[in-house]
Amino acid sequence: MLNYPYIITIASEKGGVGKTTLATNLAIYLAAMRKDLPVTIFSFDNHFTIDRMFELKGQKRLGSVRELLLGEKGALVAHTGQYGVNYIPSSSELVEVQDNFKGPMTLSRMLAESGLSGIVIIDTRPDLNILTQNALYAADRVLIPVKDMPSLENCKNIFALFDQHNIDKKTLMLLPCLIDSRIKFDSVFKDQKTLLRAFAANRGYRSMDSFISKSPKVESLNTNPEGRIYPILTHARGTEVHHQFTEITREVLRTYDATPEPRTWLYACWLAEKEGQKKESYLARLEGLAERCLICGVPLVQQPQGRGYYYETSDRAVRGFLHSTCFADMLCGTLYGLYNDSQAHGAARSVIAEKASKSISLFLPREQDGDYVLDFKQFNRAGEIAFQKDVPLTGFAEGCLDGLHDRLYLFLNEGLAGFEGKLREGAWMTVHAVDPHNPEQVLHEQNYRAMQRLQAHIGQQLQTA
Repeated sequence: MLNYPYIITIASEKGGVGKTTLATNLAIYLAAMRKDLPVTIFSFDNHFTIDRMFELKGQKRLGSVRELLLGEKGALVAHTGQYGVNYIPSSSELVEVQDNFKGPMTLSRMLAESGLSGIVIIDTRPDLNILTQNALYAADRVLIPVKDMPSLENCKNIFALFDQHNIDKKTLMLLPCLIDSRIKFDSVFKDQKTLLRAFAANRGYRSMDSFISKSPKVESLNTNPEGRIYPILTHARGTEVHHQFTEITREVLRTYDATPEPRTWLYACWLAEKEGQKKESYLARLEGLAERCLICGVPLVQQPQGRGYYYETSDRAVRGFLHSTCFADMLCGTLYGLYNDSQAHGAARSVIAEKASKSISLFLPREQDGDYVLDFKQFNRAGEIAFQKDVPLTGFAEGCLDGLHDRLYLFLNEGLAGFEGKLREGAWMTVHAVDPHNPEQVLHEQNYRAMQRLQAHIGQQLQTA
């Protein structure tokens, strides 16, 4: 479990509540109070505050948040930073990267496979875009800074998001920030933090025991002639805020110590289970393959090279590979009556083979007036019909080979045979081009799912035809 990080996300839709100040200083306090604990921080915002605070001069750049979100391992783009904190440099090019995030759990997978350990702190933008949502769902603890009623009101969207995806809201914790201790109320709520906590509790929100005061000294740390951003730990040690950050850090560490299984570890276990299921499904698909090429009848163990096509019946009862040469020759005979001894065979075969390699070929025998007719169609990879032809199957019902369609008859009988010599009613067969150097790749989970979606689309078209 050492390579699975505990994630803390700092989030609020309201700007100016102290998110980045909280994120950066919490990272520094964590690293200072537990020196053997790896602490890493990165931000989805493009103000580059994190870089200005943690960057070491002359440091070679290894990558940024952009590379992390494009799939690079976090451990490979994390930089050694100041104050004992590791950081991943910020990027202003995250808008187009968001298109890769189709669901709310993409970042969870990336962090589970990141190679990072210890605690990772994520500073988010003041909105609930897809990156913020991913950071929220990946977190073991979400800290939501609130400084006034508008920022408290905005919390409802984060809580609603968790309800929408049925995620436990126990990870969400409000933290009163930028509290002006000079403001007092002549009521049961004597100050800002008491008022905010009372309204939060009334809405069912949980708040941390600690809070962060408004401090001119702390605010000045971001503005100086050097253009640096100084941490509270080193430059505001005598302030009330320093003691408050100490308490917040202790509270965070208690929660961290009480979490033996961070969400990244649980997600990694789930991924491993899913991968195991995929492997079992893949092996089951391999075991169910026909042992011979249905056209030439040669066992594929004896002649494994040249398997350029995969076929599967609509009921998935029969599946296997075909030799490219066998399939091309069968199409030449089926569609145009051309065989090896004809002069036009060579040129036609090249054209037919090229078209077949870019198409999905469908074979649907239909019984008509006591005999069979083959409804042959070719679809492009978007599932749209590109070619169709009816092929009479004279004598097929009686089992008579006519010399012209022998290969086709064998193919249909082997793939679609039912009871009492008849074909399975309503069944059809599709043939898909595959990589002849690695034909089994079509049976890998992602590729097979894509093929099944295409099969379903073709089936819907046949039903409406």
